Amino acid sequence: MKKLILIACVALVLGISAFQKKSQITIFLVGDSTLADKPYSGSNPEKGWGQIFPLYFKDGVRFENHAVNGRSTKSFRSEGRWKKVLNRIQPGDYVLIEFGHNDQKSESKDRYAAADTDYRANLIRFVRETREKRGKAILATPISRRSFDENGILTDTHGRYSEVVREVAAELGVPLWDLHKKSIALLEQFGVEKSKELFLHYRPGDYNRFPEGKEDNTHLSPTGAFKICDLAVEELKRTVPELVKFLKD
Repeated sequence: MKKLILIACVALVLGISAFQKKSQITIFLVGDSTLADKPYSGSNPEKGWGQIFPLYFKDGVRFENHAVNGRSTKSFRSEGRWKKVLNRIQPGDYVLIEFGHNDQKSESKDRYAAADTDYRANLIRFVRETREKRGKAILATPISRRSFDENGILTDTHGRYSEVVREVAAELGVPLWDLHKKSIALLEQFGVEKSKELFLHYRPGDYNRFPEGKEDNTHLSPTGAFKICDLAVEELKRTVPELVKFLKD
């Protein structure tokens, strides 16, 4: 009798633990260097906005950031990284997908995915396969580079890539976070000089990691990562209202 009671108690504890684990929502982040986690060691100021995003949330939601520097929709899949994410998705989880910076690199055969063909097809596959696992996909347009011309006008370096994300989101009924449009507005608000604060613009000696200084208009500084997160929260509130309750006050 005592043995049966012990077995029942163990089963109850395991059942409660499994329920708690299952009831917690996971948000998977899938993308490139602008979204990825970056090392804190070695005097490294570079941050992906996905590294900062979990700080905006309370208990009840957890994050898995699978974004990796230099990846495109093509290489993320060919390297088996998408399969790893797909195997971990549980019903009710979310998958945020943001690519584009590396898909457009036509000189890189391992990464290049033409906007209207392979890039579009890869995004559609990500969404459909997420749904097959009863997960919920979110598509994000790539954030803008700091690409001001000689007249101080911000130029669009992503072209059709951002447009294709919008088209796929509309076609499949997927929440769209238009971080490209919103980051353009942010850069234009900051202007040519102040917008350097959002990216890796440092003088020699500012950081040991960059002894000769750094001028990088693609990757984010801590300030830039927080500002992009602010934009992401705005988009979350607009398109995924069921997650608002998990945001910190």
